[in-house]
Amino acid sequence: MEALRHLVKGIDPVADGFAGTVQTDIVSMRNYKRAEFIIIKGVGATGTSTITVEACDDVSASNTTAIPFYYQAITTGDTAGALTAATVSGFATTAGSSQVYRILVNASDMAASGYEFLRLAAVEVVNNPVLGGVLIELYESKDGRDVPATAIV
Repeated sequence: MEALRHLVKGIDPVADGFAGTVQTDIVSMRNYKRAEFIIIKGVGATGTSTITVEACDDVSASNTTAIPFYYQAITTGDTAGALTAATVSGFATTAGSSQVYRILVNASDMAASGYEFLRLAAVEVVNNPVLGGVLIELYESKDGRDVPATAIV
């Protein structure tokens, strides 16, 4: 049986979840090989944001560096777009409602930064309220536990 995946609330869903600049909770990748950030935009959401991923030196993000990642947009039903490589500059979400974005990060892509902590950042581009939130899923546990240790230290 596969070890359980570790779920973390990155940003609780709220009426204007991506107003201004927001970041998810910071998670430790010490015990995991991969992370996935799942952004969900609700009905009536026409605002857009630029999405980046940052490696952090500690849980306070005293120092951060943007890292490359992959993403996939699901903007119609359950039809997924192509898995796309994003540079450190990230990508812009699309105006529209009922969307899901998968942001995929390999812990090995953080190696150049020397940091073990991770977060997603969203910078609002089009100021129009977006009902939404972010779920973080950590998987491929390095220690093989069935009940994962906390990742928000």
